[in-house]
Amino acid sequence: MAIVDVLNSKAEKVSQTELVDTIFNIPLKGNILHEVVTMQLAKRRSGSAAVKHRSDVRGSGRKMFRQKGTGRARRGDVKSPLLRGGGSVFGPDPRSYAYKVPKRVKRTALKMALSSKLKEEKLVVLEELKFDEIKTGEFVKVMNALDMENVLIITEKRNENLELSARNVSRVKVLRVEGLNVYDILKYKNVVLLESSIKSIEGRLL
Repeated sequence: MAIVDVLNSKAEKVSQTELVDTIFNIPLKGNILHEVVTMQLAKRRSGSAAVKHRSDVRGSGRKMFRQKGTGRARRGDVKSPLLRGGGSVFGPDPRSYAYKVPKRVKRTALKMALSSKLKEEKLVVLEELKFDEIKTGEFVKVMNALDMENVLIITEKRNENLELSARNVSRVKVLRVEGLNVYDILKYKNVVLLESSIKSIEGRLL
């Protein structure tokens, strides 16, 4: 097991804790990480692009003029795709880009993402991060003491004062264990684990 220092909000070492090797120290495979991140980004696509087809355009269904004898091209109704204001033929319709990967693959990718941060020494364990009231300034002081920016903070459960204090700080995100995902771990340069969240992560991934 990897042993890491536990810091307080002033970046002072207060104790040590063990991180399970089966979560925080597994070999990395880029293809698995890529597959899961691609799946997450595909789920986020809105897929709302749409056009009006012939049946969606408002207009009469009456034939514009008789078939023969006018010398003009044969026309149907005014909603023809060949006419200005007519329906579109092969335009996009609303769709979902989401697809699934096996749960085991997602779980493995999550372990790899956490392992990568530990190997890069970009993972920090904090004893706790509590605020008596919503104060962005106090949160910034803690980040300055830790000498960190571009941070993902992982909490065990809802911490409203922390979440609202960090909300307006750029390149910082507070995430609960239940919402932990590969994309956010890899997106942010540093990952901060509150000590209480470690057991929850182990319970989710072991």
